[in-house]
Amino acid sequence: MFDLQFDIVEILKVTMVLFAVIDVIGSIPVIISLKQKTGNIDAKKASFVSLGIMVVFLFVGNTILNIIGISIGDFAIAGSILIFIVAFEMLLGIQINKDTMPATASVIPLAFPLIAGTGTLTTLLSIRAEYNIVSILIAIVLNVIIVYFVLKHLNKLERLLGAGGIAILKKVFGIILLALAIKLFRKYTGL
Repeated sequence: MFDLQFDIVEILKVTMVLFAVIDVIGSIPVIISLKQKTGNIDAKKASFVSLGIMVVFLFVGNTILNIIGISIGDFAIAGSILIFIVAFEMLLGIQINKDTMPATASVIPLAFPLIAGTGTLTTLLSIRAEYNIVSILIAIVLNVIIVYFVLKHLNKLERLLGAGGIAILKKVFGIILLALAIKLFRKYTGL
C-alpha cells in the first residue's frame, strides 16, 4: 500500500519544501505578538499538536474533506480568512479575538493555522502523490523539531530583536501575512 523506501535526497527535498511552507522563521514576529498577548507559548504543546495535525492530515485529509463535503479550496479559503485576521491584528495593533483562555494560543492560532496551516496541509496532500510516505513523515518530524527549537528559544530571539525590532518586524510580517492570505483567497476563489 505504501512505498517504504528510505531516500536521503528525497527526505531533504521534502524537508525543504515543508520548511518553506511552514516558514517558522518568518513567523517569529507573529509568534512573539501572540506571546505578548497571552503571556506564554507552550513550545512542546504547539509542536506536538502541529505534528499530530500534519500526520493525521497526511493520511486522512482527503477522506475527511470528502466526507464532510469540503474541497481543498474551501479549506484553503477558511485558513486564509484566519491568517487575514491575525495579520489585521498585527498591523493595527488591535485584538479581534477575545479568547478568555490564553492557554489555547499554543494550539489556535499557533499550531493551526500558523504552523500546520492550510498551505502546509494542502502541500502535504500534493507531495503525497510525488514522494514516499517515509520521506514525508521524516520531513514532518524534522520540521517540527525546528519549530520546537524556535518556540523554545523565543525569549532569546525576543531579547535579540528588542522592542523596536519586534515592532518593525510585526508590521512588515503583518503585511506579508496579509498578502499571503489574499493570495490564498484569490487562488481558490478565482478572483
